[in-house]
Amino acid sequence: MSLLPFALGPALGYKANLGLIVLRTDETIEADFRQLIADDGIALYTTRIPCETDLSGEALARMKATLPAAAALLPYTFMYDVVGYACTSASAVIGSDAVGHAIRAGTNARHVTDPLLAMRAALGALNVRKLGFLSPYVAELSDRMRQIFESDGIEIASFGSFGEKSDEKIARIHTRSIRDAARNICDAARCDALLISCTNLRATTEIAQLEAELGLPVLASNQALAWQMLKLSGQRTDHLPYGALMKL
Repeated sequence: MSLLPFALGPALGYKANLGLIVLRTDETIEADFRQLIADDGIALYTTRIPCETDLSGEALARMKATLPAAAALLPYTFMYDVVGYACTSASAVIGSDAVGHAIRAGTNARHVTDPLLAMRAALGALNVRKLGFLSPYVAELSDRMRQIFESDGIEIASFGSFGEKSDEKIARIHTRSIRDAARNICDAARCDALLISCTNLRATTEIAQLEAELGLPVLASNQALAWQMLKLSGQRTDHLPYGALMKL
């Protein structure tokens, strides 16, 4: 065998390197991120984390112990601009600070975020004070998230939930059901914005249509997480057709 010459080109992520920690049960966020983060020069690397199918506070809290190992499975030849933990409800249970600490124990990242942290930042950026909140979760998890938003000075003007405990079923909730629920919530009270929680819920593709119908900003977990990851890595979002948030 003869050795052939070769040249090295620029890294795939010559603009930004992003890492994403995805739940074993999540069927949605990777498909969404392929659309949300598609610009040349932005590299996205994913790893999976073990989790239980049925969502409860105790089950979600158990992921904290395995976050460092999941983060360590990301390629480690460079510093990440941002690493995101792709679970909204677990971020509420574990706490964003604890999530960040656990991820940094497994990989090198300039910034660490999660969907809850991203949605809180998005609500602040949009100056939302009265929120319509659509949740797929059981009451225990929905209530915890409501308390967090209220601690930020946001009034939950209208709320509705699918009350589903199985993450695998949440992934299969029809987009028609999401749109119908969103309309019902916004019809019930005046809101500054509508927030749709859960990375496994197929809400990203519905944002543009819902904003046109409802006449207000619509936030979804995957959209908000991608927005904040791009912003933290110094990238633009205003060309992305996924709602008013992307124009900020």
